[in-house]
Amino acid sequence: MATDRTDETTDDASERAEPSPGSPVLESVLENARTRRYLGERLAAADERVGTDYLGDIVRHGPVLEALLERPLDRGEIENRLDVSRATSHRFTQWLDRQGFVEKVDGRFRLTGRGQTVAEEVLRFEANVRTAHRLTPLLDAICDDHQEFVIEPFVNATVTTAAPEDPYQPVERFVSLVRNSETLRGFNTTHMAPLVLGQFHQQVFEATDTEIIYLPHIAEKLFETYPERASEAIDRGHLTLRTRDTLPYGLAIFDDRVGVGGYDEETGLMEVFVDTDDAVAREWAERVFASVKADSEPLASGSE
Repeated sequence: MATDRTDETTDDASERAEPSPGSPVLESVLENARTRRYLGERLAAADERVGTDYLGDIVRHGPVLEALLERPLDRGEIENRLDVSRATSHRFTQWLDRQGFVEKVDGRFRLTGRGQTVAEEVLRFEANVRTAHRLTPLLDAICDDHQEFVIEPFVNATVTTAAPEDPYQPVERFVSLVRNSETLRGFNTTHMAPLVLGQFHQQVFEATDTEIIYLPHIAEKLFETYPERASEAIDRGHLTLRTRDTLPYGLAIFDDRVGVGGYDEETGLMEVFVDTDDAVAREWAERVFASVKADSEPLASGSE
């Protein structure tokens, strides 16, 4: 197996160029990911930390803030919407008014600009905490390398985990998505699926247009197991293999979905596979794949 290292200066330059700006939503998510680890330092430097009791009060008023995000409500509507007493709704609105989060217009409570921003951040916080709980198996599996992984677009993702009674559920989920996709792009710290799954590799070699980035020794093992079929698929342009010395986790981009896999370091088995059809998640995955690909080497067919 020989690595093709021909001098392709123009192609390399274009591949290694900075990624073009993404959608405003993706750029916002990425900016949050880049700055979150420094937020504590920035807040400390500003010397204006918000007290934890006050933050707790804001979260406790999350339901009424969320209700007012939809439209202004009078006190009776707040009581019906949240199923609370008149005294409770009065206490809610008084507190929100003291904080400058609402104003009363024509008998209805309406969020101020400040209140709307706070209400949106409370919802974002809840969504991210919920997503972190759902993605716990994945985050635990990739915790050393997940700085570039963003959880926001995976809020409604399908999470498939290995179980004692069925340890291959994540692999089966992945294989089912490959079977229903005409294309597959991605990278992985180990084989996309166990090498013993001959039908899967036949699908990759013959039916699915595939571009995969592997660790060098993983690519070598693939050629050792399927020397003729892998070489023929590469020669036909049906399979593109690239190698990189380090990879963070497993990423797969299908026709309609994107997925991230976490693996057991000792057994190499997929422990969890998380996939979604979210447009921002796809944009993120495309961006990460392009970045990893730009730092990888193309692999020729299996001549030594």
